[in-house]
Amino acid sequence: MRKIGINMRSVVDIPDEEYIKIISQLGFSATFTDTLTEKEHLKLADLFARYGIAYETLHAPFGHINDIWFDTDEGIQMESELLGCIDKCALAGVPVAVMHLSSGVTPPDVTDIGRRRFENIIEYAQKKNVCIAFENQRKLANISWALEYHGADENVGFCWDCGHESCFTPGRVYMPLFGDRLVCLHIHDNSGIYNQDDHMLPFDGKVNFDAFADYIVKYNYTGTLMLEVFKDKSLAYKNLTPEQYLQKAFEAADKLRKMVDKI
Repeated sequence: MRKIGINMRSVVDIPDEEYIKIISQLGFSATFTDTLTEKEHLKLADLFARYGIAYETLHAPFGHINDIWFDTDEGIQMESELLGCIDKCALAGVPVAVMHLSSGVTPPDVTDIGRRRFENIIEYAQKKNVCIAFENQRKLANISWALEYHGADENVGFCWDCGHESCFTPGRVYMPLFGDRLVCLHIHDNSGIYNQDDHMLPFDGKVNFDAFADYIVKYNYTGTLMLEVFKDKSLAYKNLTPEQYLQKAFEAADKLRKMVDKI
């Protein structure tokens, strides 16, 4: 049976071990985290193993990702943070690092120094046996460069974020462009309002999940259907307890799994 997963800390008002226990009991079998301290990664990796949860991806830092395209100290620091993310993947046995290439409505253009930095990061990740999955944001040019220029690199792929596609780039469809490079998913819903990244549960917003399921099958993706959702980013879940929210999250993920399997 195809695995379904959910990001760590989709609700933040329960302890980590209790959260992991709940998602395991519900039927989730995979997760991912943000970039944390080495101690936190090792502790979580141990808990995931104890409860039968696969630690599939680690989301790289992106707080000042635009700096990587500039010849500044901040750009050097951003590169260092991404290299550190690769180290933490290797330390905790996480096979994939998900990376943004830019952020914001008016991100910088692709530059030579930025390209050199990402090439260095990709080469470093290859040595560490870590795959980099570049995630769609607002700008097509940089992800096109990353996936086309590095087409021969087996450790470079695509993370399809269907929620970002809906609210950041309405009208643009990424899977026909990069579906054959798909490594992992970030699944969430939103209101369809431009730039409103709600990270709602599937089927609670305007994302077309019939089309989503069709693309998953068309491009022969057999990996985990991974939710990236947050209870507190939408008022829709304000009256739910953490347990009720996670139950609803599982039901949405399971519904999506059944849609894909039916096709």
